[in-house]
Amino acid sequence: MAGKQDKEAAKLAKKEKRAASKARRGQLFEAFKMQRKEDPLLIPWMAGSIIVVAGVLFGVGFIFNIQWALLPLGIVLGILLAVIIFGRRVQRTVYSKADGQPGAAAWALENLRGRWKVTPTVAATTQLDAVHRVLGGPGVILVAEGAQHRVKTLLAQEKKRVSRLVGDTPIYDITIGHEENQVPLKRLQSHLMKLPRNLKPNQVDALEAKLAALGNRGAAMPKGPMPAGAKMRNVQRTIRRR
Repeated sequence: MAGKQDKEAAKLAKKEKRAASKARRGQLFEAFKMQRKEDPLLIPWMAGSIIVVAGVLFGVGFIFNIQWALLPLGIVLGILLAVIIFGRRVQRTVYSKADGQPGAAAWALENLRGRWKVTPTVAATTQLDAVHRVLGGPGVILVAEGAQHRVKTLLAQEKKRVSRLVGDTPIYDITIGHEENQVPLKRLQSHLMKLPRNLKPNQVDALEAKLAALGNRGAAMPKGPMPAGAKMRNVQRTIRRR
């Protein structure tokens, strides 16, 4: 009986794995079709990478008379480079569309890779300006998005609140934008990665528990970028329905 159940479980797991793989391929194909419409240079870049890498390895192999042995490797490496190019160009398009929309910074932060602890919208205004808190190796990072003249005050208030609890822990503040001393949305992740590592993982966990008592100020915002011109009353209505 146990052996039969194990076989059925293994069969079900294999079926679910195939279904998940098929769904990922479908999503990738849809992403490719959308990107191709947005980016006319996508296919030339991808095809060119395959041709160039395969051609280089073929040329190297020709010198040593092993060109036909190296050609398949060149094609595989070229396809790998084409996939990387595809991913980078999709990412650039997504960030370009999200740039400047309320909630874009929160969306970007929640898609960070690595050991980052993100608390979106720890402070906000009715005009959809917001401050988000990130904990990680650098310490406490406050990321603000919105109108410069409003988020400056909002950021200063949140920094003061946090500093009362974290003691000597470094606090960094970042404002998303394209003006002087601001960080563009597409460079937010790389900017965070360049910050110095001041804390160990166990210290970050302790810091998260300490800051959990602060709570949030202002209304929460839905996940993801929102169209420019969105009204807070409509946002709050959307949140209540969820």
